[in-house]
Amino acid sequence: MLYWLLYQKLFRFYTPLRVFRFLTFRTAFAGVTALCIALALGPWLINRLKQFQIGQFIREDGPQSHHRKAGTPTMGGVLINIAILIPTLLWADLTNPFIWIAIFAVVAFGAIGFVDDFAKLRRKRNLGLTSRQKILAQALVGVIIALILVWLNHQGRYSTRLVVPFFKHYRPNLAINALASHPSLYLVAFLPFIAFVVLVVVGSSNAVNLTDGLDGLAIGCTIIAAGALTVLTYISGHAVFATYLEMEKMPQVGELTIFGGAMVGASIGFLWYNAHPAEIFMGDVGSLALGGAIGTVAILIKQELLLPFIGGIFVLEAVSVILQVGSYKLRRKRIFKMAPIHHHFEQLGWSESKIITRFWILAGVFALFALTTLKLR
Repeated sequence: MLYWLLYQKLFRFYTPLRVFRFLTFRTAFAGVTALCIALALGPWLINRLKQFQIGQFIREDGPQSHHRKAGTPTMGGVLINIAILIPTLLWADLTNPFIWIAIFAVVAFGAIGFVDDFAKLRRKRNLGLTSRQKILAQALVGVIIALILVWLNHQGRYSTRLVVPFFKHYRPNLAINALASHPSLYLVAFLPFIAFVVLVVVGSSNAVNLTDGLDGLAIGCTIIAAGALTVLTYISGHAVFATYLEMEKMPQVGELTIFGGAMVGASIGFLWYNAHPAEIFMGDVGSLALGGAIGTVAILIKQELLLPFIGGIFVLEAVSVILQVGSYKLRRKRIFKMAPIHHHFEQLGWSESKIITRFWILAGVFALFALTTLKLR
């Protein structure tokens, strides 16, 4: 809205306002705005959540040290979502469809998380929506995002081709062109693409959710992943950089840099209150929204296959749960002392702050590796 007012309307009367046309300037403003919103609203939200007795319920089979955290205000993800959405609406070009897809992802996944958190509070247990209910709702959101992208592909504004790291000339199409030429089979032709989008956004959303088990762990890793995505988004939308690095040139996705900056700023602001010992937890309303947003942005900028490196810690956490559950069902034996894997290290005697710091370091290494692959194509 401010972009429309300051640049598109007032620029003709006051030429220095042309600075608002630059993505870097608006991204910085979006990040600072998001940070200020999170810092300013944080104490008010914490007090309100305490007044309504919206506290965290701790899993019974979790580490005993976590029981002292019972009652800490949860659903702080509402603060994160607000701090992302407001700066995006203020500083982004709202005629850009990719901005609205990212906004939809935050709102939709945040709504699923809100329902899940509310169910836990109502039952006064750490049990909200069932796994099947949650995944079906997330899959529905993924299908809607995929259908929007199919429509944009039809308009020539998006490509269903997959960008494969290290293989610059190998870009398989996730749509079946032979079927796409038949109007009655048009959507059938895009079923592989739709399934892929659902897999990425559902996997990303749940991976962040599983990582949210220690004070500041998930949000710290999100800052790093969102920062890397912001860089990749800017490069994808920049004709010169994209050509030089042999990336998919998508001028319109460059506007998502503002969204990425807002996500980084909001996450830093939330970390101020979520750092150990946490004053507030994000809850599923935050973790599902952040994970869904990260997966959605990766799809929009055609960096889906880099996502496992950009969010390396999230992948490790999710894989540890899959391996633990699979091993127990097949062999009746556990691989880890407890899953997700950060609880395994707690059981080994590592302090919470040490686990968090070391995981942040690993997250940074993964993100840096993802950025270095840009030149290895």
